[in-house]
Amino acid sequence: MKSFLSSCTTGGCGAKIGPGELSKVLSGLPVFQDPQLLVGFDASDDAAVYQINEDTAIVSTVDFFTPMVEDPRTFGRIAAANALSDVYAMGGAPLFALNLVCYPEREDIQDLGEILAGGAEKLQEAGAVLCGGHSIYDREPKYGLAVTGRLDPRRIWKNNTPQPGDRLILTKPLGVGIVMAALRGEMAEAEAIEAALASMQRLNKYAAEKARDFPIHACTDITGFGLLAHAREMAGGSTTIVLHPSELPYIAQAYTYAQGYLLTAAGQRNRNFMEGAVEFKDIPFPLQELMLDPQTSGGLLLSVPGDCAQEALRAIQEAEPQAALIGEVVSRQALPILLR
Repeated sequence: MKSFLSSCTTGGCGAKIGPGELSKVLSGLPVFQDPQLLVGFDASDDAAVYQINEDTAIVSTVDFFTPMVEDPRTFGRIAAANALSDVYAMGGAPLFALNLVCYPEREDIQDLGEILAGGAEKLQEAGAVLCGGHSIYDREPKYGLAVTGRLDPRRIWKNNTPQPGDRLILTKPLGVGIVMAALRGEMAEAEAIEAALASMQRLNKYAAEKARDFPIHACTDITGFGLLAHAREMAGGSTTIVLHPSELPYIAQAYTYAQGYLLTAAGQRNRNFMEGAVEFKDIPFPLQELMLDPQTSGGLLLSVPGDCAQEALRAIQEAEPQAALIGEVVSRQALPILLR
């Protein structure tokens, strides 16, 4: 497994195609009409939702990527936690999953077994069932899951339906992409690596369970597009997201690494995508990078009514102590994102 990082051009959600490029491709696809399809790819949401009956809808998602760590079992856990996250971000609960595997013939097959074992651990923790999967040989190892879950069609958490007056809760610290870039450059401190690995392996199940006790107006998980691009999606066309950079939770060493320009190509793609949508002005460069940093298995961004936001935060902090209120939602301004 020791050759995996050196053989991969990128890893984790930093491998995602940039949001700008992806939107161009998706715009050319035909529009599918089905009254039972409640959420499709046209909304750039975290997963698809298909209604079965009045009380039940299924939520379906798929996610996979190349390794960002050397240890195969850890990679499996992270990839599985990341794939499961989209179900939690929609307000659902996972039911079953299928493995997706690409693996080089030259690599030790026992390492693949460790990857799958790590993924299975997270599925067991989530209370979901592994039903099978599909595998092919490839030049670079890749692993992930296709996950199916269940939710109440009357309580879907969409990613673009915040309301003015809402406040925003982020449930995990930012900076894992920057820490992984430092790891690749052999400059990451042990404490930073430990914090990043713990965050990426942590299921969003626990934050979502706490959040279900409150009226969530919108939700998304922060992954490869970074906080700002995901917040831009959340703003939609009718609201503006106001973020307070000084309130952001982040891995402390990631700020230092960003100061030293230990950055990612995906972060630069995210910066390009946000051009014209946000003005950084006097925001320190490291904080800019933390908001643009591609997160792998990042936290939930929840839009909660202002009158219950503090109560919701306290409840979520019982499961995620680093969760924080990081902004609010206002009526549409000149830009979709404001930094104050």
